[in-house]
Amino acid sequence: MIEIRIEAEVRPTEDVEKVKNAVLNLINIGRLDVVSLGEGYKLLVGVSKDVKSLIKLHRLLRVERILDTARSIMLKSLTGSNTIVLKFHKQSAYAGKVSLITHDEESPLGPITLTITSDRVRSIIDWLAPKTSKGRPLWEAPIPEV
Repeated sequence: MIEIRIEAEVRPTEDVEKVKNAVLNLINIGRLDVVSLGEGYKLLVGVSKDVKSLIKLHRLLRVERILDTARSIMLKSLTGSNTIVLKFHKQSAYAGKVSLITHDEESPLGPITLTITSDRVRSIIDWLAPKTSKGRPLWEAPIPEV
């Protein structure tokens, strides 16, 4: 079982389509809903039950060569034994880059928040960001069966 939830606030000065593109640069999600928060603010929300939605993120972590950092942040963000919450810099995501942040203030237009809940969350972490030696993965795990 897995639930992948991604959220991004759209501020009045932002274009909804550009924020959607930023989200879709990180993960494959079938549908993004737009929820009005009032006063021109909106929230993009996408939910998936398919681990394959994370394939883009898996690839980007390798392209950007940030496996160690990503793994460390994932392990630190583990809540309970089944949920990780990752936050991404929205402008970097729009440019097709992964920039993980630890505080919302690090992304001036607000972060993109990815929440992964699964009874096999450690397998997902090992797949997305395996341990490395000298910057190279020690193993490449197959996509987890969740």
